[in-house]
Amino acid sequence: MEKRILIGGSGGQGILFMGKVIASAAMIDGKNVTWFPSYGAEMRCGTANCAVVISDELIGSPVFKTADILVVFTEASLNKFTPRLNKDGYLLYDSSLITCNSTKHNGAIGINVTEMARELGNTKAANMIMLGAAAAITGLMAKEDLLNAIESDMSECMLKALSINKRAILKGYEIVENQESANIRRRTYT
Repeated sequence: MEKRILIGGSGGQGILFMGKVIASAAMIDGKNVTWFPSYGAEMRCGTANCAVVISDELIGSPVFKTADILVVFTEASLNKFTPRLNKDGYLLYDSSLITCNSTKHNGAIGINVTEMARELGNTKAANMIMLGAAAAITGLMAKEDLLNAIESDMSECMLKALSINKRAILKGYEIVENQESANIRRRTYT
């Protein structure tokens, strides 16, 4: 099993941190992993993206042409990276910030994460809501591994955000589980 994940947005949206948490959770699960960040010189509000490869086997390169899972937080990232998505891949996007024509992007799943993060009291948690939802939708990683991954980051900044990040990941799982129980699949989550 090898999964290639591409996350795109702008600086300040937690794009690189989201990829780092995915990589950490995969390592906790005993997988081989690479995390390859990329960002513009501006950092805040500049472009940001990262590529994560998770595999049971050794990984030859952190760079790939096509992604199995694409997560985007800006219209520019949607337009730039959608051509790199596998035909049967997952496209998850922040429907609070992006209008996506679902007929153009087969399998697109819009999730209103920025608005949900606002309701949690911190819009910076949108990336963690998306992470929980993406993990629940794709089955890529266990909830416990994600929670352990964010708990293992002992930097002062992350410790301050630990509680909100945990709540946000759980919120992402919750919205998908609630939609799934209603037999609703591949649609906009609100």
